[in-house]
Amino acid sequence: MKKAAPNRSFKVADQIQRDLTDLIARELKDPRVGMVTIQAVEVTPDYAHAKIFFSVLVGDPAGCEEALNQAAGFLRNGLFKRLHIHTVPTLHFQFDRTTERAADMNALIAQAVASRSKNED
Repeated sequence: MKKAAPNRSFKVADQIQRDLTDLIARELKDPRVGMVTIQAVEVTPDYAHAKIFFSVLVGDPAGCEEALNQAAGFLRNGLFKRLHIHTVPTLHFQFDRTTERAADMNALIAQAVASRSKNED
């Protein structure tokens, strides 16, 4: 059995990310889905599942996650028409808290720097 090229899964994940961004913006009409940004896509080695990490600029993250997971079949069907691979993965959407955590860390650092400079005065 021939092994797939090592970076093929990265290419597939990248293509899924681009296509999903377009599908969500143009085709998805659910009002719970606000301004969504696909942050990353992780595809299993057998291409059976894809974990999609997203952030929301406007809207409720929990409601958006629920809506995206409910629309996963519809979005997967849209990917079937765009991707030229044998197996289109089952989609699993997960809210990405990375930017949220980064903002919290920046606030803590700023607070620590401010209190340190206050103590030095």
